[in-house]
Amino acid sequence: MFITGYAVMAGAAERLVLGYDSFGNICGRKNTPVKGAPLSGQDMTNKKYVFFLNSCSLEMQSLKFSSVSLCVSSCPQEQLNSLEDLQSFARNNGSCLCVYTLNVSSYTLNPKAAELCPALPVPPSKSFPLFNRCVPQNPECYSKYASVLITMVNEMDVFHRILSGILAGRDTVMGLTFLALAFSFILVLAFRFIRTLLVHTLIALVVFGLLFVSGVLWWLYYDYRSDPSTELETEKENVRFLLGYAIFSTIVTVLLLSFILIKRKRLQFTVQLFRIVGKIIGRIPFLLFQPLWTFLILTVFWLFWVAVLLSLGTAGTAQTTSGGQVEYRALSGISYMAWYHFVGLIWTSEFILACQQMTIAGAVVTCYFNRNKNNPPPHPVLASISVLFCYHLGTAVKGSFLTTVLRIPRIVLLCLYNILKQKEGTCAKCLFKCCFCWFGCQESCLRCFNQHAYTATAINGTNFCTSAKDAVFILAKNSAKLASISCFGDFILFLGKVFVVCFTVFGGLMAFNYHRELQAWVVPLLLVGFFAYLISHCFLSVFEVTADAMFLCFAIDMETNDGSEEKPYFVDQELLTFVSQSNKLTKGQKHRSTRRFQDNEDGTELQPMV
Repeated sequence: MFITGYAVMAGAAERLVLGYDSFGNICGRKNTPVKGAPLSGQDMTNKKYVFFLNSCSLEMQSLKFSSVSLCVSSCPQEQLNSLEDLQSFARNNGSCLCVYTLNVSSYTLNPKAAELCPALPVPPSKSFPLFNRCVPQNPECYSKYASVLITMVNEMDVFHRILSGILAGRDTVMGLTFLALAFSFILVLAFRFIRTLLVHTLIALVVFGLLFVSGVLWWLYYDYRSDPSTELETEKENVRFLLGYAIFSTIVTVLLLSFILIKRKRLQFTVQLFRIVGKIIGRIPFLLFQPLWTFLILTVFWLFWVAVLLSLGTAGTAQTTSGGQVEYRALSGISYMAWYHFVGLIWTSEFILACQQMTIAGAVVTCYFNRNKNNPPPHPVLASISVLFCYHLGTAVKGSFLTTVLRIPRIVLLCLYNILKQKEGTCAKCLFKCCFCWFGCQESCLRCFNQHAYTATAINGTNFCTSAKDAVFILAKNSAKLASISCFGDFILFLGKVFVVCFTVFGGLMAFNYHRELQAWVVPLLLVGFFAYLISHCFLSVFEVTADAMFLCFAIDMETNDGSEEKPYFVDQELLTFVSQSNKLTKGQKHRSTRRFQDNEDGTELQPMV
């Protein structure tokens, strides 16, 4: 909250892309006055472009242009040779190219007009799409202007270049986010009525998507690398990031293809698993709408987070200089606050997803431990949400915090690896890469561990640590019997997430590739991939969480009941038969008892908490 309030008070995100004049006015919006600057506080809603009075002889010092800049409604399309031409242009187009204190009627009468108006002749110009500047089209002026602009962009730190890329591609990022939403929703409906053909089709699409995206990334890398006009630091960053993306995508493609070939014989059991999961979801149809609420909450949070980040990136204090002009001086420590803000993005996003997982787990537990399968409890989703907010928000906070703690070292190691890539020596790079992969494996295991802890919390009503201990104890005794059952089902769901990310990233590659100049678009592309994965995980986790909760309930059912009249099983015959057949395939046994997994000495029957 401190960062948010500080960013709102000290930041002005619009200055980064919309631009501002020399008097403290941000172009394209209504401004507030700056003390000591009489020309500040003007309404520039209709004046969206920045025009420099001396665009043909620009100089820059400390990221500041030497020429006076104004907010204008349009850039001159033709060369203006005299004050009369300036006056005529202002009257015909409503765009005044002289300082605000000079009236249009005084352009040719005021003796100081030569100082308050642009240097003549004014070259023809057009607006630049990223920074909304009027760029001169005269070859000589353009060469000078472009040289200064390149110097400015290269001297900006990485943080500000990233922010400029996000702002410039904000519409594309939002559009691709909704594209990922559409893909995810289609997959949810498809998994609800899954058949063998659909599984094969999904695998084929994922393989095609991985190969296609990897090929496009390598093609773009060689295209950028061989481009002789690559001068900007952002373009060089694009090349480096594209190489990293291409290598990562190729490795993931090879690993997934290998795993698909190894596990191809278990497709039929995957279909049966999703049929059983679909049957459970059919009893609780409102589970399918749970991701929509989660997505809306995530969207609101992400928009809020990006707004605060942009405000942090442009935070500065307005200081008045001679002549009533205004300069914005950056504040120290902003980069450190941005990293802290980034941790908040991960933790809060994981917390929202954890709340969804606990809601689904609670509803599944309530329906599983119900004797009458044809008459499910009323409103299990609302009951689960009520229990979550009344008793178990701390459990979601702890689980999401543990995930964040493991993810942050991965990000740090990835940054260090990218730095070392440009230097000689491979030992350190290999070490960082191995550590990065190790943390990734630990994070995946922790996600599974948290999910089982959430389910145990829904069953027993205990805190996070106690529930985690109970879940580990139960799963450790039955891991050989349950792990192989859900492994390939989770893998198919993971392929669904890969499908969403691949085709969303491909759309991003095509969209961002049209805006190569001055945009660090590889970072917004990474943001798109991150959002696409979270959205697909948000939707497909309905099936994943339902399956995991169902198997943990099954293990506890077998652990605490024996199938007798006094302690009958809660499980239905279809799930019992499926587990038996799956274990026979795994171990190669022809006959296997399914009455119990292990004897329990205390014989206590666990009941769901509702």
